[in-house]
Amino acid sequence: MLKNAFRIFAKYNIQIYKYIAMRTKYNRILLKLSGESLAGGKGHGIDTERLNAYASQIQEVVASGVQVAIVIGGGNIFRGLQGASKGFDRVKGDQMGMLATVINSLALSSALEAVGQPAKVFTAINMFPIGEHYSKWRAIEAMDRGEVAIISGGTGNPFFTTDTGSALRGIEVQADVMLKGTRVDGIYTADPEKDPTATKFTEITYDEVYTRGLKVMDLTATALCKENGLPIIVFDMDTPGNLAKVLAGDTIGTLVY
Repeated sequence: MLKNAFRIFAKYNIQIYKYIAMRTKYNRILLKLSGESLAGGKGHGIDTERLNAYASQIQEVVASGVQVAIVIGGGNIFRGLQGASKGFDRVKGDQMGMLATVINSLALSSALEAVGQPAKVFTAINMFPIGEHYSKWRAIEAMDRGEVAIISGGTGNPFFTTDTGSALRGIEVQADVMLKGTRVDGIYTADPEKDPTATKFTEITYDEVYTRGLKVMDLTATALCKENGLPIIVFDMDTPGNLAKVLAGDTIGTLVY
């Protein structure tokens, strides 16, 4: 009986240790999700299984005490650059892309609320009652209340990507780190899906990302993170539990610093 008691005590001690470790590693994060990742294997639209899996991972880390802000791309619905290549006016195409991010954000907020995690959608352009007009202070207040702040609409301006939007929002809400959740488990010397000889970086500097021409984020986003000291971790979000592992300090993915 005593041995069982020690075993139970040890088990809960480990859980408490992991909880503390997660909280002390990062207290507030900006999670960037691509629109394509929400499409799952379908290639377009929203895969509800993938969406619900993401919601469960996010709910888990919020329950541990980590504050979460999220920016989602809209490439699963519409991408402004692709529209421009087909004859759309670039400004209108980018505005359509902004609306696509709002759709994805509403879908994620609904999935989070379904698992009992409060969430609030903010929009870069005033779109009440679809979402609250974004303000740094209102987003932080939401996170302080235990809500997930989902910030949609990119920067609200054309010619800027959601990568730049996520860097900007991460800096504004004073996140400790920007986590870029993708379907690839980090940054490689080349596209691992096309080049089997590609090797993975455990960590890499902002400057090296630029000089090697690695397509991690666009140059504006990388420069913003560098200038403001916001580290980036690129990791595989599609593997359940990976978000919690990153926050606990496990060396998965690639750190950009």
